[in-house]
Amino acid sequence: MYRDKIKELNEWKLSAYRKPLIILGARQVGKTWLIQEFGKQEYKQMVYVNFEKMKVIRNLFEADFDIQRILASLSILAKTEINPDDTLIVFDEIQTAEGGLTALKYFCEDAGQYHVIAAGSLLGMNLHQNISFPVGKVDFLYLKPLSFPEFLKALDETRLADLIENRDWEIIKVFKDKLVNYLRYYLFVGGMPEVVSHFAEHRDFRFVRQIQQKILTSYQNDFSKHAPKEIVPRINMVWKSIPSQLSKENKKFVYGVIKEGARAKEFELAIQWLIDCGLLHQCCRISKPDMPLAAYQDLSAFKLYHNDVGLLGAMAKLPLKTIIDGNAIFSEFKGALTENFVIQQLLLNQDNAIYYWTNENSTAEVDFVIQNEEEIIPIEVKSGTNIRALSFKFFCEKYKPVKAIRTSLTDYQQEEWMINLPLYAINSI
Repeated sequence: MYRDKIKELNEWKLSAYRKPLIILGARQVGKTWLIQEFGKQEYKQMVYVNFEKMKVIRNLFEADFDIQRILASLSILAKTEINPDDTLIVFDEIQTAEGGLTALKYFCEDAGQYHVIAAGSLLGMNLHQNISFPVGKVDFLYLKPLSFPEFLKALDETRLADLIENRDWEIIKVFKDKLVNYLRYYLFVGGMPEVVSHFAEHRDFRFVRQIQQKILTSYQNDFSKHAPKEIVPRINMVWKSIPSQLSKENKKFVYGVIKEGARAKEFELAIQWLIDCGLLHQCCRISKPDMPLAAYQDLSAFKLYHNDVGLLGAMAKLPLKTIIDGNAIFSEFKGALTENFVIQQLLLNQDNAIYYWTNENSTAEVDFVIQNEEEIIPIEVKSGTNIRALSFKFFCEKYKPVKAIRTSLTDYQQEEWMINLPLYAINSI
């Protein structure tokens, strides 16, 4: 299975300013697989330590942070000499080792010649639990579920993925039906590596659902295992409300959907915990599309999207027949799957700051407004071929953005005031 992040790992390896690398991401997005694949491809040997499985070595950092002692211990454990030029040192599930994160600081300061990668389940959440974090002494890489182009490559459709990457719109038109069909598959399967791998091999949608339900169950087990006990019930309530929140015409998060009379202060910590774990993405409203967008955000008005569109469909019990029922899957529960797909692809670019816009009385709305470096780009999502967008046109006439994107199932088309980008090509934005 190909992952685009291999390119970033290679850049990290060759960088003259390389620091120990922490790979962040939700559970089961493929962090361990990516590291091991990178190690096999780029290093003569890899010293791999999983602190969750190898309990005997969890005290490796407790005595002190003497890097030579630590390296000697690792060398004995791996039964090999650790050469800084050709050895990759991997600390998996590093959050379970006392002092593990702090030790990365000393690898940076005292042994910068060594190649060190750390990863861990729910690491993003654990960084907030009074752990001494090596600020400025580590590099980061964020891993998310497979993108749609990565999904195509997993299904042995690399040439189709390359067409999208090269933006060859005339040739793309020839393969439109095929791309739309694969996009329907992606909305059902999603981008979780284990799910995609089994689908690529067996093309069995029922088995896909079984694996997705297993992942969802493991997520819920993590709530009670890792979260503060007092907020676990609220985490579960927020989590289970996501399909119904996104099925509303106005997808703004409403506390009353969780339970009647619910208030923000009751659920703020639960929501933040799920965001920190990478399981939900928060998209806040902006009142005005000016630089920087963060200055105009309304933190009290937001939408919550799932980390994976396939898991969202599994939570909502999306029926299998939607796969064969034309393009019905794009408009299921009011286009929620399509919107979730779009933000999932946009988030793959870490430079994108993503918001949505409504006017003061909420009579007009634009699905997403992104800031990427010096650009502010409004994006309207259309789940079908009906591409009328009155709110979007109102926004563009009022604020006159340099670039405006409407994404739908129709072909690429450049108009005077906006560009129509096919849904399957949203990554090319």
